[in-house]
Amino acid sequence: CSAIDACESSNRGCSAQAECRRTTPGSRACVCSAGYTGDGIVCTEINPCLVNNGGCDKNAECTQTGPNQAVCNCLKGYSGDGKTCTYISLCLQNNGGCSEFAICNDTELTERTCTCKTNYTGDGFQCRGNIFQELLRNSNTSRFYFHLEALSIRDISGPGPFTLFVPRTDILNSDPRVKDWIAKGVMAQVLRYHMVGCASLLYKDLTAITNITSLQGEQIHISYSQNSLVLNNKAEIILSDAVGTNGVIHIINQILVP
Repeated sequence: CSAIDACESSNRGCSAQAECRRTTPGSRACVCSAGYTGDGIVCTEINPCLVNNGGCDKNAECTQTGPNQAVCNCLKGYSGDGKTCTYISLCLQNNGGCSEFAICNDTELTERTCTCKTNYTGDGFQCRGNIFQELLRNSNTSRFYFHLEALSIRDISGPGPFTLFVPRTDILNSDPRVKDWIAKGVMAQVLRYHMVGCASLLYKDLTAITNITSLQGEQIHISYSQNSLVLNNKAEIILSDAVGTNGVIHIINQILVP
Protein backbone atom coordinates (compact mmCIF):
# COMPACT_ATOMS: atom_id res chain seq x y z
CA CYS A 1 0.00 0.00 0.00
CA SER A 2 1.11 3.58 -0.67
CA ALA A 3 0.07 6.79 1.02
CA ILE A 4 -2.48 8.93 -0.77
CA ASP A 5 -1.13 12.39 -1.67
CA ALA A 6 -4.01 14.71 -0.91
CA CYS A 7 -2.33 17.55 -2.88
CA GLU A 8 -1.70 15.54 -6.04
CA SER A 9 -4.62 16.81 -8.10
CA SER A 10 -5.92 20.35 -8.73
CA ASN A 11 -4.31 21.76 -5.60
CA ARG A 12 -6.99 19.69 -3.77
CA GLY A 13 -9.43 22.52 -3.38
CA CYS A 14 -6.95 25.07 -2.06
CA SER A 15 -7.02 28.58 -3.42
CA ALA A 16 -4.92 29.35 -6.49
CA GLN A 17 -3.08 31.76 -4.19
CA ALA A 18 -2.42 29.02 -1.62
CA GLU A 19 0.00 26.18 -1.20
CA CYS A 20 -1.39 22.70 -0.61
CA ARG A 21 0.66 20.96 2.05
CA ARG A 22 0.41 17.24 2.63
CA THR A 23 0.07 16.48 6.33
CA THR A 24 -0.87 12.86 6.93
CA PRO A 25 -1.78 10.24 4.35
CA GLY A 26 -4.93 11.42 2.61
CA SER A 27 -4.94 14.76 4.40
CA ARG A 28 -3.67 18.23 3.49
CA ALA A 29 -3.55 21.81 4.71
CA CYS A 30 -4.05 24.90 2.57
CA VAL A 31 -1.72 27.80 3.41
CA CYS A 32 -2.14 31.19 1.70
CA SER A 33 0.92 32.31 -0.22
CA ALA A 34 3.04 35.25 0.89
CA GLY A 35 1.16 38.51 0.44
CA TYR A 36 -2.24 36.85 0.86
CA THR A 37 -4.45 36.15 3.82
CA GLY A 38 -7.32 33.73 4.43
CA ASP A 39 -8.08 30.15 5.36
CA GLY A 40 -6.26 28.69 2.37
CA ILE A 41 -9.50 27.84 0.61
CA VAL A 42 -10.11 31.53 0.00
CA CYS A 43 -7.08 33.83 -0.09
CA THR A 44 -7.21 37.57 -0.70
CA GLU A 45 -4.42 40.06 -1.29
CA ILE A 46 -3.10 41.84 1.74
CA ASN A 47 -3.41 45.62 1.25
CA PRO A 48 -0.66 47.10 3.44
CA CYS A 49 -2.14 50.58 3.03
CA LEU A 50 -5.05 49.64 5.27
CA VAL A 51 -2.86 49.45 8.36
CA ASN A 52 -0.91 52.48 9.56
CA ASN A 53 -0.99 53.97 6.03
CA GLY A 54 1.34 51.21 4.89
CA GLY A 55 4.21 52.66 6.88
CA CYS A 56 4.06 55.85 4.81
CA ASP A 57 4.31 59.31 6.30
CA LYS A 58 1.02 60.86 7.39
CA ASN A 59 1.53 63.42 4.62
CA ALA A 60 2.01 60.74 1.97
CA GLU A 61 -0.32 58.65 -0.17
CA CYS A 62 0.01 54.89 0.09
CA THR A 63 -0.70 53.02 -3.18
CA GLN A 64 -0.96 49.24 -3.31
CA THR A 65 1.14 47.80 -6.12
CA GLY A 66 0.72 44.07 -5.42
CA PRO A 67 0.09 41.51 -2.69
CA ASN A 68 1.32 43.14 0.53
CA GLN A 69 3.30 45.63 -1.58
CA ALA A 70 2.88 49.39 -1.77
CA VAL A 71 4.66 52.61 -2.66
CA CYS A 72 4.60 55.86 -0.70
CA ASN A 73 4.39 59.24 -2.45
CA CYS A 74 4.47 62.54 -0.61
CA LEU A 75 1.38 64.67 -1.05
CA LYS A 76 1.45 67.92 -3.00
CA GLY A 77 3.23 70.56 -0.97
CA TYR A 78 5.59 68.03 0.66
CA SER A 79 8.88 66.48 -0.39
CA GLY A 80 10.69 63.31 0.65
CA ASP A 81 10.83 59.58 0.00
CA GLY A 82 7.26 58.93 1.10
CA LYS A 83 8.34 57.36 4.35
CA THR A 84 9.32 60.81 5.55
CA CYS A 85 7.72 63.89 4.03
CA THR A 86 8.67 67.48 4.80
CA TYR A 87 6.50 70.51 4.15
CA ILE A 88 7.76 72.66 1.28
CA SER A 89 7.63 76.32 2.25
CA LEU A 90 6.84 78.42 -0.81
CA CYS A 91 8.53 81.35 0.90
CA LEU A 92 11.94 79.67 1.04
CA GLN A 93 12.59 80.01 -2.68
CA ASN A 94 12.77 83.48 -4.23
CA ASN A 95 10.70 84.86 -1.34
CA GLY A 96 7.70 82.98 -2.70
CA GLY A 97 7.52 85.28 -5.73
CA CYS A 98 6.86 88.25 -3.47
CA SER A 99 8.66 91.55 -3.83
CA GLU A 100 12.10 91.78 -2.23
CA PHE A 101 10.52 94.46 -0.04
CA ALA A 102 7.66 92.20 1.07
CA ILE A 103 7.15 89.57 3.76
CA CYS A 104 6.08 86.14 2.52
CA ASN A 105 3.86 84.06 4.81
CA ASP A 106 2.79 80.47 4.17
CA THR A 107 -0.94 80.14 4.76
CA GLU A 108 -1.79 76.63 3.60
CA LEU A 109 -0.54 74.05 1.13
CA THR A 110 0.53 75.68 -2.15
CA GLU A 111 -0.68 79.06 -0.85
CA ARG A 112 1.07 82.11 0.59
CA THR A 113 0.49 85.79 1.14
CA CYS A 114 2.78 88.70 0.25
CA THR A 115 2.68 91.85 2.39
CA CYS A 116 4.82 94.92 1.78
CA LYS A 117 7.20 95.75 4.60
CA THR A 118 6.82 98.85 6.77
CA ASN A 119 7.57 102.04 4.83
CA TYR A 120 6.66 100.37 1.54
CA THR A 121 3.40 100.32 -0.37
CA GLY A 122 1.95 97.96 -2.98
CA ASP A 123 0.24 94.61 -3.40
CA GLY A 124 3.09 92.53 -2.01
CA PHE A 125 4.28 91.42 -5.43
CA GLN A 126 5.38 94.94 -6.24
CA CYS A 127 6.33 97.17 -3.31
CA ARG A 128 7.58 100.73 -3.54
CA GLY A 129 9.30 102.97 -1.01
CA ASN A 130 9.26 106.75 -1.09
CA ILE A 131 9.57 108.36 -4.52
CA PHE A 132 13.15 109.46 -3.83
CA GLN A 133 14.13 105.78 -3.42
CA GLU A 134 12.09 104.72 -6.42
CA LEU A 135 13.92 107.10 -8.75
CA LEU A 136 17.10 105.08 -8.33
CA ARG A 137 15.41 101.73 -8.87
CA ASN A 138 14.12 102.63 -12.35
CA SER A 139 16.58 103.13 -15.20
CA ASN A 140 14.17 105.64 -16.77
CA THR A 141 14.43 107.90 -13.73
CA SER A 142 17.84 107.12 -12.23
CA ARG A 143 19.60 110.04 -13.95
CA PHE A 144 17.19 112.48 -12.34
CA TYR A 145 18.05 110.89 -8.98
CA PHE A 146 21.79 111.38 -9.53
CA HIS A 147 21.25 115.06 -10.35
CA LEU A 148 19.30 115.46 -7.09
CA GLU A 149 22.05 113.71 -5.15
CA ALA A 150 24.79 115.81 -6.74
CA LEU A 151 23.02 118.97 -5.61
CA SER A 152 21.95 117.52 -2.22
CA ILE A 153 18.27 118.13 -3.03
CA ARG A 154 16.22 116.03 -0.62
CA ASP A 155 12.85 117.81 -0.83
CA ILE A 156 11.01 114.68 -1.99
CA SER A 157 12.46 112.39 0.69
CA GLY A 158 10.11 113.97 3.25
CA PRO A 159 6.60 112.78 4.14
CA GLY A 160 4.97 114.59 1.21
CA PRO A 161 2.77 114.05 -0.61
CA PHE A 162 4.53 114.99 -3.85
CA THR A 163 3.93 114.71 -7.57
CA LEU A 164 7.05 114.32 -9.69
CA PHE A 165 7.46 114.81 -13.43
CA VAL A 166 10.73 113.13 -14.41
CA PRO A 167 12.42 113.53 -17.80
CA ARG A 168 13.51 110.13 -19.03
CA THR A 169 17.19 109.30 -18.42
CA ASP A 170 18.18 109.41 -22.10
CA ILE A 171 16.64 112.89 -22.41
CA LEU A 172 18.68 114.21 -19.47
CA ASN A 173 21.83 112.58 -20.84
CA SER A 174 21.50 113.99 -24.35
CA ASP A 175 20.23 117.55 -23.75
CA PRO A 176 23.26 119.92 -24.06
CA ARG A 177 21.53 122.54 -21.91
CA VAL A 178 22.02 120.42 -18.78
CA LYS A 179 25.75 121.13 -18.66
CA ASP A 180 25.08 124.85 -19.07
CA TRP A 181 22.52 124.86 -16.25
CA ILE A 182 24.97 123.07 -13.96
CA ALA A 183 27.78 125.51 -14.86
CA LYS A 184 25.51 128.50 -14.23
CA GLY A 185 24.25 127.09 -10.91
CA VAL A 186 20.59 126.96 -11.97
CA MET A 187 20.19 123.16 -12.26
CA ALA A 188 18.58 122.98 -8.81
CA GLN A 189 15.84 125.36 -9.94
CA VAL A 190 15.27 123.34 -13.09
CA LEU A 191 14.94 120.12 -11.06
CA ARG A 192 12.55 121.69 -8.54
CA TYR A 193 10.40 122.89 -11.43
CA HIS A 194 9.60 119.19 -11.99
CA MET A 195 8.28 118.76 -8.43
CA VAL A 196 4.87 119.57 -6.99
CA GLY A 197 4.29 119.59 -3.25
CA CYS A 198 1.27 118.90 -1.04
CA ALA A 199 -0.44 116.65 -3.58
CA SER A 200 -0.12 113.14 -4.97
CA LEU A 201 -1.76 113.61 -8.37
CA LEU A 202 -2.49 110.53 -10.44
CA TYR A 203 -2.92 110.70 -14.21
CA LYS A 204 -6.71 110.89 -13.91
CA ASP A 205 -6.37 113.77 -11.44
CA LEU A 206 -4.15 115.71 -13.83
CA THR A 207 -6.74 115.51 -16.61
CA ALA A 208 -8.98 117.79 -14.55
CA ILE A 209 -6.30 120.41 -13.80
CA THR A 210 -4.97 123.20 -16.01
CA ASN A 211 -2.22 124.65 -13.82
CA ILE A 212 -0.18 123.51 -10.81
CA THR A 213 2.57 125.26 -8.88
CA SER A 214 6.00 123.63 -8.71
CA LEU A 215 8.40 123.64 -5.76
CA GLN A 216 10.48 126.08 -7.81
CA GLY A 217 7.60 128.54 -7.49
CA GLU A 218 6.41 128.83 -11.07
CA GLN A 219 3.35 127.19 -12.55
CA ILE A 220 3.22 124.21 -14.87
CA HIS A 221 0.48 124.33 -17.50
CA ILE A 222 -1.38 121.09 -18.19
CA SER A 223 -3.39 120.33 -21.32
CA TYR A 224 -5.19 117.15 -22.36
CA SER A 225 -5.73 116.32 -26.00
CA GLN A 226 -5.80 113.22 -28.18
CA ASN A 227 -5.67 110.98 -25.11
CA SER A 228 -2.38 112.51 -23.96
CA LEU A 229 -1.39 114.80 -21.11
CA VAL A 230 1.03 117.53 -22.14
CA LEU A 231 2.94 119.86 -19.82
CA ASN A 232 3.70 123.42 -20.97
CA ASN A 233 2.50 122.44 -24.46
CA LYS A 234 5.68 120.43 -24.96
CA ALA A 235 6.42 117.55 -22.59
CA GLU A 236 4.15 114.52 -22.85
CA ILE A 237 3.57 112.09 -19.97
CA ILE A 238 4.66 108.74 -21.40
CA LEU A 239 4.59 106.59 -18.23
CA SER A 240 2.42 107.40 -15.26
CA ASP A 241 1.25 106.54 -11.77
CA ALA A 242 4.33 104.98 -10.17
CA VAL A 243 2.96 105.36 -6.66
CA GLY A 244 5.34 105.51 -3.70
CA THR A 245 4.71 105.97 0.00
CA ASN A 246 4.98 109.75 -0.23
CA GLY A 247 3.80 110.56 -3.73
CA VAL A 248 3.64 109.60 -7.37
CA ILE A 249 6.08 109.67 -10.30
CA HIS A 250 5.20 110.45 -13.93
CA ILE A 251 7.82 110.09 -16.67
CA ILE A 252 7.91 112.74 -19.42
CA ASN A 253 9.71 112.96 -22.75
CA GLN A 254 11.07 116.53 -22.44
CA ILE A 255 12.74 118.67 -19.82
CA LEU A 256 10.51 121.36 -18.30
CA VAL A 257 12.17 124.78 -18.29
CA PRO A 258 10.93 127.49 -15.90
